[in-house]
Amino acid sequence: MPGLEDLYREIILDHYRSPRNRGELPVPPAHKVEGFNPLCGDEVVLYLDVDAGNGQVRDVRVSGQGCSISQASTSMMSAAVKGKPLSEVRKLIRAFKALMSIHESKLEGDGGGLDEDGLAPDGADGNAALDDVRLGDLEALQGVVKFPVRIKCATLAWNTLQQGLDEVATPSPAG
Repeated sequence: MPGLEDLYREIILDHYRSPRNRGELPVPPAHKVEGFNPLCGDEVVLYLDVDAGNGQVRDVRVSGQGCSISQASTSMMSAAVKGKPLSEVRKLIRAFKALMSIHESKLEGDGGGLDEDGLAPDGADGNAALDDVRLGDLEALQGVVKFPVRIKCATLAWNTLQQGLDEVATPSPAG
């Protein structure tokens, strides 16, 4: 489907050239978390302002540098989670990772097993995890799985977000 691939390429380039939610937030009240991919040098700095009272991502800002895939994914992630309830954000994280693992497992011909999130990477059970989640522009990144080394570029922001949410949920004793 060359037309769809062109559209996806344009979405990725748009987010790379005009990243959403670029900048910083004051720490505290925001929480700062950094992600780094030593294989290629991609880095993501994420500022999360989470309202613990209502369990919602009040604001998110991103910075960093890297390839077009990592930076576009970071921009798309920030737009997708801003203003969303934490339960929905966690569901988006699982759905995005499932999207990456479903396509990756199909490319590798692997038909079984569960990934680290307990999702089936292939078959009806894996697809069911995505049924009620709308990924929108994020689906443009599904073509990345044709290049397995780039999957880490696409998931860096999401892994960093997961780390940040985990840190916010369990604050350090010094904080």
